[in-house]
Amino acid sequence: MSTLYDRVIDFDNLLAGYHEARKGKRYRPEVVRYAANLEENLINLHNHLVWRTWQPSPAREFTILEPKMRMIQAPPFEDRIVHHALVDLVEPMFERRFIHHSYACRKGRGTHAAIQALQRMLRQCRRKWSSVYVVQADVRQFFASVNHETTLESIAKVIDCPETLALWRRILSGYGHEDGIGIPVGALTSQLSANITLDAVDHEMTDGHGAGKYLRYMDDVIILCPSKAEAWERFYQLQGCLARRGLSLNPKSQVRPASAGVNWCGYRTWTTHILPRKRNIKRFRNRLRRLQRQYAAGEASLDDVRRQVYCLLAYTKHCDAWRTTNAIIQQITLTREHDNA
Repeated sequence: MSTLYDRVIDFDNLLAGYHEARKGKRYRPEVVRYAANLEENLINLHNHLVWRTWQPSPAREFTILEPKMRMIQAPPFEDRIVHHALVDLVEPMFERRFIHHSYACRKGRGTHAAIQALQRMLRQCRRKWSSVYVVQADVRQFFASVNHETTLESIAKVIDCPETLALWRRILSGYGHEDGIGIPVGALTSQLSANITLDAVDHEMTDGHGAGKYLRYMDDVIILCPSKAEAWERFYQLQGCLARRGLSLNPKSQVRPASAGVNWCGYRTWTTHILPRKRNIKRFRNRLRRLQRQYAAGEASLDDVRRQVYCLLAYTKHCDAWRTTNAIIQQITLTREHDNA
């Protein structure tokens, strides 16, 4: 009888993992090199997994500045095949255990689903309560603070295959995290591991403490309450749940009246309307102005500008931002410097 690990390392599953890992990246040099000897490379990977000699390779590290500065660790392509082979099999086992209002890195539960759920919940609370207060909290340096043993304990409650757990442990401890703390931001397994870690917090808050109006988008938590006193009580309960798992709240976490709007998932949400966040609009303005200058100097193409406009439209179509969007687009004037010479 085959074990879960046998299914993970099955050649056909590794091949499926390869196809998932290369989506949107098939023309990158490392993917092209791997595909040039695909069968040989997959057989070699399969043999390493069969003999338990596979180890994660060094990740590529780089820093992004938006929306905030953070270090990204991108595993090499072959490692991403292993991650897909593992996650695609085990994710359904955890998916059915996650709470309904857990968002991020789940099919059909992205940013826009989260915002729509928040507005529905705000409207429900407004009809029931005379006032609504919001606990807005996020975990301080979440990915860098995840404890491997805590995560593996949660994983082991669902997966009882020792070899699969050993593979997961190997992945968690790879990429420079041999001390048992921290997971790479750019890895697929990290997204699932993060949701599993915080799912225990979700259940403790909703089942144990009875926080019914609770939503989470990765490490950003929203709790709606009928009074400021109850909101602070929920705040400290959440703080305790995280502390028991070696995590802490960002000092910017706060309690605010819902009437001031809820800044969450890139939008500002009220019961009546949704607006874009000011810093996001400012970022789009700056990008388009920079592209306008680059286009004038011949350093950017019309397609570059068009892609950025499409990004703006994709963002603002989910909120009340027609005037803002129109104003930004009206400001775009594309001319080449040599045309005016």
